[in-house]
Amino acid sequence: MTDAIVVGAGPAGAAAAIGLANARARVVLLERTRETGDALCGGFLSWQTLARLEALGIDRAALGGQPIGSVRLYAGGRHSETRLPGAAMGVSRRRLDNALQAAAIAAGAGLERGVHATALEGGAVQTRDGAVLAAPSILLAAGKHGFRGFPREPAKWQHSDPVMGLRLRLPAYPALGPLIGNSVELHLFDRGYAGLVLQEDGTGNLCLAVHKSRLDEAGGDPARLLRALGNSLPHLGERLAHADWTRGIDAIGHVPYGWRSANTTAGLFKLGDQAGVIPSLAGEGMGLAIASAAAAVAAWRSGGAEAAPAFQKKLAARMRRPFSLANLVWRAGETPATAATMVSLASLFPPLVRMASRMTRLDAD
Repeated sequence: MTDAIVVGAGPAGAAAAIGLANARARVVLLERTRETGDALCGGFLSWQTLARLEALGIDRAALGGQPIGSVRLYAGGRHSETRLPGAAMGVSRRRLDNALQAAAIAAGAGLERGVHATALEGGAVQTRDGAVLAAPSILLAAGKHGFRGFPREPAKWQHSDPVMGLRLRLPAYPALGPLIGNSVELHLFDRGYAGLVLQEDGTGNLCLAVHKSRLDEAGGDPARLLRALGNSLPHLGERLAHADWTRGIDAIGHVPYGWRSANTTAGLFKLGDQAGVIPSLAGEGMGLAIASAAAAVAAWRSGGAEAAPAFQKKLAARMRRPFSLANLVWRAGETPATAATMVSLASLFPPLVRMASRMTRLDAD
């Protein structure tokens, strides 16, 4: 008999499977894709997340990512650079997910690929091909995509102008490495921001969170929007100078940034972006994914399936402070006047940036 089914083999799901298997649970990990892709979201691992990965047996040196030691902020003609509280890393989701999935299998979890879960009802997972898979505990880790029957509502102020996620991979041209170096960059602009970090192969992972109204002004064309941003933001334009526009731009719509869930039923643990979506301008989705998995495993070990409701409430409470602060930073960063002030303050008072970096991550449980 299966003790637990984990829906989604991304960082949250795979980390949960490792923890459950290490606790001698019989666990099956379901993943809808047949091969590990390079997911749109992720790419930056903080010092805290790297420590949590090492606790799962994932060696940071073996990941081989790009070392990250500082954060750069750009707003208009202003910029700042601040040393991070600890050593971070840029790494592709493909490499991270593969490492976590391999560790889950090595720990004893079963991984079934090409299984598309469509619904959770009565302690069972229903799949697209009509199968019904049952287990006392189900862990939902389906990422940023919505899952039928589990609505995620963004903050009210996003209802009239929802937020879109975009990603363009920049090729590893000779000037890119020296431009970005060992920093994670945040380029702030009206109604959005772009984050840029080098990854293990020297390419640049450029991710944007942008309001739909700003994309609409570019005729709904992400490439046109990026070109316009490159023309108006010199530092971003310099990095886009050798972009390969034939590769296409990945997109995801209506990301419910700031949403979190405190409610569930016995036997259902919601992890990662299915538990809450932190604005990644200041927060870190990968950190939330790994931390929520660790908390779910700890709750399961102490109380089994019946521990899910208490786990969800406790996790939501832990998310309150980092989400609130990340929301404030995000709102300031996407408003030109306050963004310029924020960058000036970061330049004058670097400890403020390090403090915000610590406070927008989940504390140890």
